[in-house]
Amino acid sequence: MKGIIPKSKAKGIDFCAMGDWYYYIIRSDLGCFMMSRNLNKGYDMSIWSLHPSCQNGDHYLGDWNSYLYVIKGNSFRRVTNLETDNGAEVFSLHPNCQGGDHYFATTNYFYIIFQEKGTYRRTTNLNHDSEAVEYKLHPNLRNGLYYWGVQGFISFLKPASDWGVEFYTGTDLSKDERDGVYSAHPDVVNFLPGGLSVTKGPAFGIWENIKTITNDSNTTVRWQKKINKKVGYNKEKMSQITHNWKIATSVTAETGDLAKLIAKVQFSFSAEYGGSHVSTEKESWNELTEVEETLSFELKPNESLYLWQYKLGLGDEPVLFCRDLKIDDVPNPPTEVPLSLSLSQS
Repeated sequence: MKGIIPKSKAKGIDFCAMGDWYYYIIRSDLGCFMMSRNLNKGYDMSIWSLHPSCQNGDHYLGDWNSYLYVIKGNSFRRVTNLETDNGAEVFSLHPNCQGGDHYFATTNYFYIIFQEKGTYRRTTNLNHDSEAVEYKLHPNLRNGLYYWGVQGFISFLKPASDWGVEFYTGTDLSKDERDGVYSAHPDVVNFLPGGLSVTKGPAFGIWENIKTITNDSNTTVRWQKKINKKVGYNKEKMSQITHNWKIATSVTAETGDLAKLIAKVQFSFSAEYGGSHVSTEKESWNELTEVEETLSFELKPNESLYLWQYKLGLGDEPVLFCRDLKIDDVPNPPTEVPLSLSLSQS
């Protein structure tokens, strides 16, 4: 889906499920994860810190015995809690279970999807590859962005759709015997990488003319005046995305304002995923405020000067007002982007 970054381009980001219908969305780039009882209804959404040892995994999955797995390279870490790293044990990944594009578990089996080959492997043990069988993956089920499983059902986030962000649920990857297609709740979408471009709109960056100064006289005039400009980020608007989340105090302590961090990451994504591909680390992310600045110019007869300020936003809503001004003698906005490119590959 345009806007939602697929797992193949998002290391440390994944969906998984465990136990009695509990869903996890892992965001290593934010240092936390979401838990929810229902991705369609948005029930019981909570945000927790992700333990350093559980961050930046290649894949995440949960099994029927309430274990969670973090796969890195050719080994995996099994824990009972992603926030505390409780019960951590590390095992080697069997050679036949290595190199998969997606991993998940449901009803006594682990599944490994090989999208390019169009196959999936089912086994009862990732370390020993016990009772392994390989099947053809139905073509309609081959292009999921993220896969997860729980209580006999298999789900995946669908690619681009005219109906927003949707996920498929079925019982057999080889037969496309679907239980249904459901929309993801907006409060869930907001937590997905690229999700703000769906709920708020794609990122934009524009120069705003905040002041025009003109000398209409026939003599040179020295002009000096104080101007007010907005600097910082629109916390009031952005905080709306987290209103229905129960955010653990550990997350607030580590990230400060989670909505701000999500917005910063969103701007770093490429335009394909609703971002601006810029780094805003050097900008002021304090709450939006008015700043006074004194400017002094010498204007020649009939000369005009234009003061421009760069701002970033989502959809039609300004989010970040940058500190620096640009002064020009032409009425057209500048063409350059005053921010450095982000290091994000997305």
